[in-house]
Amino acid sequence: MSTEAKSREAICALGAKLAARGLCPGTSGNISVRIDEGWLMTPTNSSLGELDPAQLSKLDAGGKHVGGDPPTKEALLHRSVYDVRPKDGAIVHLHSTHAVAISCLDPSCHHNTESTLPPITPYFVMRVGKLPLVPYFKPGDPKLADAIREYAKGHRAVLLANHGPVVAGTSLSAASASIEELEETAKLHLLLQGLKTRTLSDFQVREIEEAFPS
Repeated sequence: MSTEAKSREAICALGAKLAARGLCPGTSGNISVRIDEGWLMTPTNSSLGELDPAQLSKLDAGGKHVGGDPPTKEALLHRSVYDVRPKDGAIVHLHSTHAVAISCLDPSCHHNTESTLPPITPYFVMRVGKLPLVPYFKPGDPKLADAIREYAKGHRAVLLANHGPVVAGTSLSAASASIEELEETAKLHLLLQGLKTRTLSDFQVREIEEAFPS
């Protein structure tokens, strides 16, 4: 099986897993993987739980659609992240319930201006780090692609206001692990609202970052 064929199968397998876990309701969310000629991407209006490897969209290095079904309208978003993160090979974008809930909170409710979520667990620090909020733009708006480019330069994960998380990884499995950790942390954060909570200290965060560099 060729590398491209393996990537097609991996995208579909991940889509089925995320759907089974209830992280991509309806036809929401999209997945992409970088390949030698460009990248593969889930098609527009497709359910991540019902993907066909042969119908995945194929785009060339310049973002032109060259095969398969038409790509998601958020293809520009993926391209922007790939442009500024040349070492990453996959991107997962979801409309997962708890992360979207965080994206809809008033900014005064966020942890700080650098991250919408606090360092509740070491695994959030290892797999996500800081989670900045990207200002709201309508889905598919080229201005959103421009905005996310600036945030993605220094962050593997970002949260789109009133929309959802976008996570890049060196591999599809890495991006998947990070976005699932992000969703669980968002859930924990909401569950802990109103309760006295102990988050990791700055020293503990630095200790984890040094022990597990991204």
